[in-house]
Amino acid sequence: MGYTWQYYDLVLLGVVASMGAGVAVAALTSVAATTSVFAAGLVAVALIGHGLFVNGPVDGADDLTDEVDALN
Repeated sequence: MGYTWQYYDLVLLGVVASMGAGVAVAALTSVAATTSVFAAGLVAVALIGHGLFVNGPVDGADDLTDEVDALN
């Protein structure tokens, strides 16, 4: 059985793709590198924010109150 893509795999791929697109735009057009990479960074931040806060890595709010045994 092959690998199954998960949501967070796609988030990481989106971050890499957006930053790569920012570099490509800077290299292939007259847009300044600082502008294109900054804009791509905003896209990456939006993807990371969605992965953390909209579709977070917990099942529900009650998961956030569980004690972590490793820290005790």
